[in-house]
Amino acid sequence: MIPDYQTLMLPLLKFINDEKIHNTQEIINHLAKVFNLTKEELNEFVPSGQQKIFANRISWAKSHLKMSGAIENMTKGNIKITDKGKLILAENPQQINIKYLMSFFPDYGERVRSFRFKKKDDSEDTIVKDEKEADINETPEEQIESGYQKIRETLEQELLSKLKTVDPYFFERIVVELLVKMGYGGSIQDAGRAIGKAGDEGIDGIIKEDKLGLDVIYIQAKRWEGVVGRPEVQKFVGALAGQRAKKGVFITTSNFTKEATQYAMQMDTKIVLIDGEKLAQYMIDYNLGVSVQNTYEIKKIDSDYFEEE
Repeated sequence: MIPDYQTLMLPLLKFINDEKIHNTQEIINHLAKVFNLTKEELNEFVPSGQQKIFANRISWAKSHLKMSGAIENMTKGNIKITDKGKLILAENPQQINIKYLMSFFPDYGERVRSFRFKKKDDSEDTIVKDEKEADINETPEEQIESGYQKIRETLEQELLSKLKTVDPYFFERIVVELLVKMGYGGSIQDAGRAIGKAGDEGIDGIIKEDKLGLDVIYIQAKRWEGVVGRPEVQKFVGALAGQRAKKGVFITTSNFTKEATQYAMQMDTKIVLIDGEKLAQYMIDYNLGVSVQNTYEIKKIDSDYFEEE
C-alpha cells in the first residue's frame, strides 16, 4: 500500500541525515524499499494519468519539510538536511506530520496558515480548521482529482437520466454525432441519411469509418430500460448480415448481459457494445451535450528558470 505524504516525512528525513546531497530518484528508490512497494504501486498514476502517486506524495513531503526549514534545496532536484532537521530527529519522534511541524516550528505554522488563507489575522476558528486539514492525508492534487471524479460521476448520472427521456429519433442523432466527434469520417448529414428510415431492419445509422469512406459502420441506438440480452444483439448481427456489413456499433442507455457481451466477442463480424455508462463517459470526453463551467490550471515551480548560468 502506498503511504500518504505525511507518513513519508520521517523516513525521508532519516534517509538524508547523513548530511549528503540527495536527488529525487535516490529518495524514491530508498523509500520504495522502506515500504516494500511493488512495481505496480510505484507506477500507479492518479486518475488523470498525469502523475505517479508515490512520486507526487514524496514531492509534497519534501515541500512541507522545506517550508518548515528541515531541509533545503541545493541544486535542481537535490536536497540536504538542515540544522533544524537535525533538531527534529534529535527529539526521536514516532512520526512527523503537519501537526508535529506546527508544534515544533511556530513559524512553519504561520507560514502554512498564511499560505492557505491569505489573511492578516487568523481567528480561532481558522486555526481549528487548519488543524483539521492537517489530518488530511491526500495531497492537494489527489484531493482535486478525487473531487473531479465525484463531479464527473454525478454528471454521468445526470446525462444518462437525460438520455433516457429524449425522443428516440433525437437519441439516434446524438449517437451519430458522438461518433463523428470521435473522429469517424463523413459528416452528420452523411451519417444521418439512414436514421429513422422506414424498414431499416434494425439499422439506425450509417457512418463512414474514415473520411474516404473505404468502409462503413452500421449503428443501432436504443433507449432501453431493461438489460439488453443476447437475442437483441443477435437481431443486430442479422441486420448487419443483410447489409453485408462487417462492422457495427450497438449503443444503449441500459446495460448488456454477460451472454450478450460474450456473443458479440465471438462473432466474425466486429461488434462494439456501448452501454449507458460508457456512452455518458464518451459524451463528457468529447464535449457533447455538456459545457465547460470552470477551468483550473495547476502550476509548479520552473526550476530551470532559477538556475544560474
